[in-house]
Amino acid sequence: MNKAYLVLENGMVFEGFAMGAEGAAIGELVFNTGVCGYTDTLTNPSNAGQIVMQTFPLIGNYGLIASDFQGECALNGYVVREWCAIPSNFRAEKDLDTFLKEKGVVGIYGVDTRQITKVLREEGSMNVMICKKIPEDLTSVKEYKIIGAVSEVSCTEPQVFGPKGKVVSRVVLIDYGTRKSFIDELVSRGCQVTVVPQDTTAEVILQMNPNGVLLSNGPADPKENEFCISQIRKLFGKLPIFGIGLGHQMLALAAGGETVKMGHGHRGANQPVKSLEDGRTYITIQNHGYVVDAESVKDLANVNYINANDSTCEGLSYPTKRAFSVQFYPESFSGPRHTGFLFDRFITMMGGAL
Repeated sequence: MNKAYLVLENGMVFEGFAMGAEGAAIGELVFNTGVCGYTDTLTNPSNAGQIVMQTFPLIGNYGLIASDFQGECALNGYVVREWCAIPSNFRAEKDLDTFLKEKGVVGIYGVDTRQITKVLREEGSMNVMICKKIPEDLTSVKEYKIIGAVSEVSCTEPQVFGPKGKVVSRVVLIDYGTRKSFIDELVSRGCQVTVVPQDTTAEVILQMNPNGVLLSNGPADPKENEFCISQIRKLFGKLPIFGIGLGHQMLALAAGGETVKMGHGHRGANQPVKSLEDGRTYITIQNHGYVVDAESVKDLANVNYINANDSTCEGLSYPTKRAFSVQFYPESFSGPRHTGFLFDRFITMMGGAL
């Protein structure tokens, strides 16, 4: 076992052991509270540029299964308390350490993840370095910023996915770092889904004559994606739009709202969301560090969902524009599936019948 260190930008150092790829890594340290679903975390493009720490103490016990992947691994680093070297699952194809090595992701284990989580909870997400030698100068760590993440995780060429039977609706999904399961959810409901790169113009999308557009999840600061926001603005009101995660945030920006960075974000499969329409509370999977400022959209949209813990905005609707969006994932391959009805709502909005 080779020693490794997790060095926070505030100077705190945690000693552990190296795993995964060789070398050092710098990134924004965030924590994920999911009890299960580490495969989802490892392959969610929304984590691009980040070093993710799992709060659940044992990771890797059921191995890695390629058919469960949500996208390409885009992490800068991975932090766990303990990892399982011998997975116990008949579907397991490889162990966690092997996966990280193959993907070039530097990891560390054996650190006190509970203490580190408390630091992030109190001081907010911060930049860190995983290394084998503690640096004397932390300037490079403090100055690190996630830049251009959406263009890095988006597809480069259009792809078409279709149902086996009758096509109910034709959807263009703009890929800002989409999860595979969003495509699966639409296809299972009879949609033909054309996934297009993040830099696709509104004119090209309208020429495809879809029944609706889905704005996918994705990484980093939504305000950075000025071109994407400008194209959403051109689409707004011309056809049904459903935004998820980053797509939810950029739709609000396109409509004239604002977004703000959160202290430590919401990441995990146990986030409670309250519906303001019927009072129900749903347990959802989330992965974001930015949020729509509800006050900034009060004259632009209806707030339909709020987080039950901190009352932040979790969902908006634009009745006169045939558009709505949610911050959480309305499905979860590895967690709660209570809000899949939102895909049904989207199809109904497009004029499809289920």
